[in-house]
Amino acid sequence: MKNLIISLIAIIGLLVFTSCEDTTGPQVNSDPGSPALSSHSGGESFVLNEEDADEELFTLSWEAPDFGFNAAVTYYIEMDVEGSDFENPVTFAQTNKTSISMTVGEVNNRLNVAGVPFGIESEVPMRIRAHVSEDVEDRISEVFVFAFTPYEIIIEFPEIYVPGGYQGASGYTADWSPENAPALASVNSNDKYEGYVYFAADNQEFKFTAERNWDNGDWGGSEGSLEPGGGNLMIENAGYYKINVDLTNLTYQLLATDWGLIGNATPGGWDADTDMTYDPNDKVWRLTVDLTVGEIKFRANDAWDLNYGSDNSDGTLQPGSPNNIPVEEAGNYTVELDLSGPIYRYSLELN
Repeated sequence: MKNLIISLIAIIGLLVFTSCEDTTGPQVNSDPGSPALSSHSGGESFVLNEEDADEELFTLSWEAPDFGFNAAVTYYIEMDVEGSDFENPVTFAQTNKTSISMTVGEVNNRLNVAGVPFGIESEVPMRIRAHVSEDVEDRISEVFVFAFTPYEIIIEFPEIYVPGGYQGASGYTADWSPENAPALASVNSNDKYEGYVYFAADNQEFKFTAERNWDNGDWGGSEGSLEPGGGNLMIENAGYYKINVDLTNLTYQLLATDWGLIGNATPGGWDADTDMTYDPNDKVWRLTVDLTVGEIKFRANDAWDLNYGSDNSDGTLQPGSPNNIPVEEAGNYTVELDLSGPIYRYSLELN
């Protein structure tokens, strides 16, 4: 009897062991297919308007791949904003469902963050990627293309202000009034501020304030150094100045600038600037000039140390951008350069 019991135990153990060996987890379908867009076919065009920001723009739906088991799938809607065959895709949205609804504002925010130009129509290739785990191959849909015309999001950057005795004569209303003074902005929110200020006369004094009043602190100083509540700063020579302030290290820099247009579309080509004129009333640099088909950039002081191009040719400027601004039609143009706000801008108007 004892031997019989031992034999039964051995048999049961063998069965259990065999059962464990046969349990290898879910069997993945060798051909699960890919997500297939069902709500749209692509090719649609969407013009986005800020007043409709809370309205639903679309619902994207798709058929799920059949992985052969009850898989927890994360779906990534990806877009290719660089035209690089999705070598560096940007995530447009993600969900664990097989559909997603998005408002005008949500879509516009995604496009703005990804650098899609605002105010003009851009075709945006998209796809859906189904992800289960690192052990299961992602399944990717066919590429579909939507055309979007996003609007610009106005971002409020941290600012400091530049009141002084120069304001009245320079087009900034009353002297020593922070409420009307030009602003310097910290576009990276890192206590480093930049902006442009016009001084119409020589030997003008000014300070920096934290608010549009004198109640919450100010900075003065001299020779590039700042101190809270310090003495008035001084501009010796009239001009249009680029001002940089670092409140972490309590330093400032002043650079007098004159601006010109350069490029193979201009009369001077890439060899000589065509000078622009500053308008203190509109606070822009302006030029009326004959341009040919070609490219242009803006640069300061007849040198390349400070220049602006446009990454997307969308009316905004970026310092030192390698992207020149195209002129697609020859003619007489009014060209404006606006450095008065935190986002630097330009316009080309055919007369």
